Formats: sequence, structure tokens, C-alpha cells
Amino acid sequence: MKIRGIYLLSVCLLFGCDNKDNASRPSTVTEVGVVTLQQQPYTLKSELTGRTTATLSAEVRPQVGGIIEKRLFTEGQDVKAGQALYQIDPSSYRAAYDEAIAAQKTAQAQMMGDCQKARRYSQLVKVDGVSKQDADDAVATCGVDKATLEEKKAAAEAARIDLNWTTVTAPISGRIGISSVTPGALVSASQTTALTTIYSLDKMYVDLTRSSADLLRLRKEALAQNSNTFDVTLTLEDGSTYPLKGHLELTEVAVDTSTGSVTLRAVFPNPQHILLPGMFVRASIDEGVVENAILAPQKGIGRDPKGEATAYVVDANNKVELRTLKTGEADGTNWVVLSGLKSGDRIVVEGSDKVTSGQTVKPVEVKLSGEAN
Repeated sequence: MKIRGIYLLSVCLLFGCDNKDNASRPSTVTEVGVVTLQQQPYTLKSELTGRTTATLSAEVRPQVGGIIEKRLFTEGQDVKAGQALYQIDPSSYRAAYDEAIAAQKTAQAQMMGDCQKARRYSQLVKVDGVSKQDADDAVATCGVDKATLEEKKAAAEAARIDLNWTTVTAPISGRIGISSVTPGALVSASQTTALTTIYSLDKMYVDLTRSSADLLRLRKEALAQNSNTFDVTLTLEDGSTYPLKGHLELTEVAVDTSTGSVTLRAVFPNPQHILLPGMFVRASIDEGVVENAILAPQKGIGRDPKGEATAYVVDANNKVELRTLKTGEADGTNWVVLSGLKSGDRIVVEGSDKVTSGQTVKPVEVKLSGEAN
């Protein structure tokens, strides 16, 4: 029994020393990296996709049928309005025109003779030189001849127009595309295939699609800013930024009843003809500036099981609080926070997986890569 007591005393003394060491050892406080949020001006933007279209384009089609004799332009080059593009064989049309002119001259000669006779009869009937019936018939014949002459003039004019149409000209100025026909091809006035297409490239449209609800919001913002247009920046297919800004037109849009979306049209200057019809682009629309926006690092924003945005915030007593947020669009490595955070809040961006709500932590201000100095 004495030996057992000594053993227990030794064990107690041993554990007593360990407890004393544990009591003297300070408790560890978890260290977390935080970023202090500050209000800042932020430009609201919308990112949309679309395609470019020419502000002015014209399909070149023949107005008369025939064989193409010549192509009078170089594909891909600029042409002027009225410039000759194709020559259709004019032989039959020139013959028809000459025939119409001859018929016009015949009708004119006939009219002159009959109308002179009518004038003579009008004098003779006064002295009973001719009967009243003969005088009236002469006047009627003169009138018929005048109408016939007008008919022949119209036929001659139509023949002249057809002859002129054998030279196919450019309806607008611009850059001409690939020809769909070659010399020797037979064309007709009723064909559905265009000979070629001309595009005016000095200005370009970009057609964008967005919901009608977004359009209503844009209209309200436009009224608030006393403006009907917004600046638009383009990103091209190769990822480069188009150097010139355009503006968004908000008028003359229609809502697609099947999708509830609208097509908006932006206009861009295109002096270097970098933009070509049909290009796929991404458009960023500047919708205005929010002077007191809160931007939070995406690194500090998580999602709960419901899919809502959350963030750990360290309060003045260095205790962690889990907040539910409402976020807007992304801006680089940040989220635009619509509600849930304010200026001066310290959001946990490093070590959030080591803390829980209500825990006391040691916050250390950190600087994330990409932040301004």
C-alpha cells in the first residue's frame, strides 16, 4: 500500500507539472488576411454579343436580260455610285430603240399632216368649202394622231431605258464584293441571285440582343442622364479592342414576342475599314457611373447551399461574421456588391476555410495582386 501511494503521488506530481505548463501556454488565435472595402466610382457596363452589318448595302441585279459581255470592276475594290460594273450585250435593245424612234417619227409626221388638214378644214367650213362632218372628222383624226405620238414617245423612252440598263451601274458608293457571274453568262431581270453586292464601310452597325426588361432600364437611365445614347466599346474576334468607340441607338426597336428580347443597334465609325459585315464581336455598353460603389474581391466571396453569395466580415472586436450578399456584375477580379457590405468593412480573403462565424481572429491587411497601389 505504501508503494502504491508513492506511485500515485508521483503520477499526480507529473500531471500537475504538465497542467501547469499548459496553463502557462497562451491560446492560439487564427490569423486571417483581410481587405478593407472602400467606396469608389464605378462605371456600370453591360456585356453583349452581336454581329456587324453595313450601314448601307446594295445587291446589284440586272434590270434586263442578256449575255454578260464584260465585267468592268475589280473585286474587293471601292466603287462610286453610277460607275459601270457590267456590260450586257446591247444589240437587240439598240435595235428595239431604233425601231421605237422610227415609229415615233412616223407618228409625228402623220400627226403634223392630219392636224394641218384639220386647221384648213376649220377655215373652209366657215365658207361652206367643206361639210361640218368632214371638219369634225379632221379634228378628231388630229387628236388621235397626237395621242398616238405620245404613245410612240413613251415606247421610245422605254426602249431607251432598256438600252441604258444594258450597262449595269453601281447604285451606291462603297466596297464591292465577289462577282457571281463571268463574261458569257446569261442573266435575266427576274433572277434571284445578285450579280454582286456593294457595302458602304465608312460606318458600321453592330446589332445586339438583350431582354426587354434591360431595355426599359436603359431607357430610364437615358432619361435620368438626359441622353438617348450610351458609349459602346467593341472587342474583336481576336481579343483585341477596337480603337474607336461607338454609341448605342435606343430608338426603333421591336420586342420579339417569342423570346422577350429586343435588338439594339450601335453605330461605329470605321475609317480604316477594320470592321467588315458579319464579324462576331463583344460589345461593352457604358451605362453610367455609380459614385459610391462597393467592389469586393471575388476571392472573398463564397456561395451557400442555396446559391446565395456570402462573405466573412471581421468586426471591430475582431470577431468573424458571416453575411449574405447580393452581387451584381463582375469587374475583373471583383464583384460589384449591391447589398450586404459597406465602406470600411473588412472582408476575409485568406484563411476563410479556417474560421467560423463568431470566432475571434487576428486580421492582417493584405494586398491582392491586380489591386491598384
